[in-house]
Amino acid sequence: MKRFLLSAFAAWCLVVMPAAAREAAPLAEDPVVEQRLIRISEDIRCLVCQNESLAGSRADLANDLRREIRKLIHEGKTDAEITDFLVSRYGDFVLYRPPVKPLTWVLWFGPFLLVVAGVVFLVAYLRRRQQTHAASAAPGLSDDERRRAQALLDATDPRP
Repeated sequence: MKRFLLSAFAAWCLVVMPAAAREAAPLAEDPVVEQRLIRISEDIRCLVCQNESLAGSRADLANDLRREIRKLIHEGKTDAEITDFLVSRYGDFVLYRPPVKPLTWVLWFGPFLLVVAGVVFLVAYLRRRQQTHAASAAPGLSDDERRRAQALLDATDPRP
């Protein structure tokens, strides 16, 4: 009985589901506008996802921003004007490549400073560790002590 129900469900999925599928609606009436929208939105960060471009995001806010960009394109705004509008509204964070200015220095140079600080710390730690080990190491044997130690080892050696 279970096998019959499972096969009936599988047949229903194969017959009914493709019939319910529809072709994707075009995103814009004008393909030139759509290409321009994609080009602009690839350089804009999704404010919800933050690790995804506006072009690839499916968040509701991303859909609203794409709609806003389409409206600005239809109004005759240039790409730079549209980007400036988004930056004035959401700040430099919205750009995938924020400009280099004092407010974004941490974004641009922070990772390099962290790596340099890590290397400096590691070098200082290793030098301090090496000096500690060198200071605590036993002093070397004198020639006389070495001869006496060898004589003791030879005297206790069980080999003929």
